[in-house]
Amino acid sequence: MEDPGRNRTLTGTRIVLGVTGSIAAYKAVTLLRAFAREGATVDVAMTRSATKFVTPLTFEVLSGRPVTTDLFQAHEEMKHLSLPEQADVIVVAPATANFLAKAALGMGDDVLSTMLLTGRCPLICAPAMDGGMWSHPTVVGHVEALRARGAIIVDPEEGPLASGRIGQGRMAGEECILDAVRAVLTPKRDWQGQRVLLTAGPTQEPIDPVRYLSNRSSGKMGYAIAEAARKRGADVILVSGPTSLPPPPGVEVIPVETAEEMMKQLSSRLAWSTVIVMAAAVADFRPKQVAPEKLKKQGRRSATLELEQTTDILSTLSGQRTTQVLIGFAAETHDLLPHARAKLASKGLDLIVANDVTQPGAGFGSDFNAATLIDRDGRTTDIPLKSKRELADDILDAVRRLLGDSSARAQNSPRKRR
Repeated sequence: MEDPGRNRTLTGTRIVLGVTGSIAAYKAVTLLRAFAREGATVDVAMTRSATKFVTPLTFEVLSGRPVTTDLFQAHEEMKHLSLPEQADVIVVAPATANFLAKAALGMGDDVLSTMLLTGRCPLICAPAMDGGMWSHPTVVGHVEALRARGAIIVDPEEGPLASGRIGQGRMAGEECILDAVRAVLTPKRDWQGQRVLLTAGPTQEPIDPVRYLSNRSSGKMGYAIAEAARKRGADVILVSGPTSLPPPPGVEVIPVETAEEMMKQLSSRLAWSTVIVMAAAVADFRPKQVAPEKLKKQGRRSATLELEQTTDILSTLSGQRTTQVLIGFAAETHDLLPHARAKLASKGLDLIVANDVTQPGAGFGSDFNAATLIDRDGRTTDIPLKSKRELADDILDAVRRLLGDSSARAQNSPRKRR
């Protein structure tokens, strides 16, 4: 008998549970019961292949709601529109390799894949497949594409498969999927009360009214951190160099172009902040003289551009701060860890995020990144290649540990640091 005092963590939420044609479809039955036990309202959408493994009636009886199986039937009632519009999350479990391919490519040839195109809520997929399919390059590519677009993939587990083989392909356990749903619908608010001052993107140092010096930074890492911190309860101000990225929801974005403009905006907000994250790729040099008109090449066989150093924003902020935790970034092409440790020490940082921008699939412009986190006590954490949004949460977790360490906070006082 269910405990009436049970903490029903999903009360008031609506879930679309998508079931595809895998032998693991029977596990979706217990998953449905788990969602209902936690207080969620669940609508089930099945592919035609899924009905060969479990009957729609089973899900209908347990959910107390009609099961959607046919696109044309759904079209008559507009369920391919109404269900995803009303849902707080779509959970596809099990998700076959075929379904992942259709989702990644944006195909809509059945009711479930069409729901993904019409819905704007988060998507969670729990893949299940056999015969080494999970590691096939095509499947890997489709999973990466979905993750890059924000889908949450709950990786399959390793163990005995339906074929009798041992490998990675078993659908993740009920609790793992529940944890993913809870993280989306009841996200951590562990940054409540923190005020994050954050930078992102490149700076542009003008040569003349047309040309400038800059770098390859896309701003994606900084914007991902801004989004993650806001979702976890922080107040966030993002001082951004020029990018093509949309402003993260709920984040105040202050656009700048040059290093000096960035320094000015940061200095005026330093006292407001509790955490400073310097993810921007700030130019180290700028032209000593900016031409008032476009420079012409007529009559010139060569040209010399005299440069001067820009303000070292990271060092300046380190010297000006009082109790703020300061995080820097080190984008390197060689000798990653020695350079990162040297920067951590010379700039007086609490944490540095080091990444090799030459690593395939990572770095500037990519939706993915790998990093090594080094804190002021020398603790090192290696983070493998993953989406920048996922890495953002890893970085915030590391900073949160520093914020929660009373002795570390004492070390941040001006007296300790000086």
